[in-house]
Amino acid sequence: MAHLVSTQWLAEHGDEVVILDASYHLADTGRDALAEYRAGHIPGARFVSFDTICDPASPFDNTVPPADLFATRMGELGISDDSRVVIYDDSALHSSARLWFLFKLFGKDVSILDGGLGKWKAEGRVEEQGEPQWQRATFTARENPALLRDKTAMLANVASRAEQVVDARGAARFTGEGEEIRPGQPAGHIPGARNLPIGMLYESDGTMKDAASIESEFIGAGLDLSQPVVTSCGSGVTAAVLSLVLDRIGKSSALYDGSWSEWAADPATPKATGLA
Repeated sequence: MAHLVSTQWLAEHGDEVVILDASYHLADTGRDALAEYRAGHIPGARFVSFDTICDPASPFDNTVPPADLFATRMGELGISDDSRVVIYDDSALHSSARLWFLFKLFGKDVSILDGGLGKWKAEGRVEEQGEPQWQRATFTARENPALLRDKTAMLANVASRAEQVVDARGAARFTGEGEEIRPGQPAGHIPGARNLPIGMLYESDGTMKDAASIESEFIGAGLDLSQPVVTSCGSGVTAAVLSLVLDRIGKSSALYDGSWSEWAADPATPKATGLA
């Protein structure tokens, strides 16, 4: 499937796909993604709580779940190996990209609604309330570990610089000039990382920029797209946005799942501040 589908395409083909609402918000926004979903969503959409697609044994937010847990959860949502899936969100984090990444990690290609629920609403398209009914299915998860990096690999990379690291967080958190959102953790970044906040990759209507503009943003951030790239952020959510847009322009990448929340929590890891 294509990385992106338009609102018009989804309006015409919604009955042919499984639609997932993957909205996720940081706690300080005060927003309740499930309540907002129940109040109004794209017809037929099924809500995916991020609490159900992470590793319950991890001390960090949004850690990749075990393959069997992800398979069970997708089956509960009525997704089979043959299902065509379209994901959307209504989040400043473009959180649908995180679920896109998990599907990719576990062996399934899915699409994202370009512009998300915001564009759907702006066009006056139909919404429904409550929660639809569906039947459970069987989903097979086949993990590709090459798409992930852990802290050990990232520590080795600080020395080798074999892979470029690009951080999706806002500039103030990256440079250390702003406060880190997780209490007790320092702001800053992994030494050698470059900064590309995800807002740079979208148009004002929430649709993704074209391929040429995306390439320009990465190059402007100091990345050489002919060399290996690892994406990072706060807890692996917006890093997935970088992974998505790179995949869209034909550039493979890996994602540091622990991201800054894991890195900053370890007093022994080296940390940098200021511009890259």
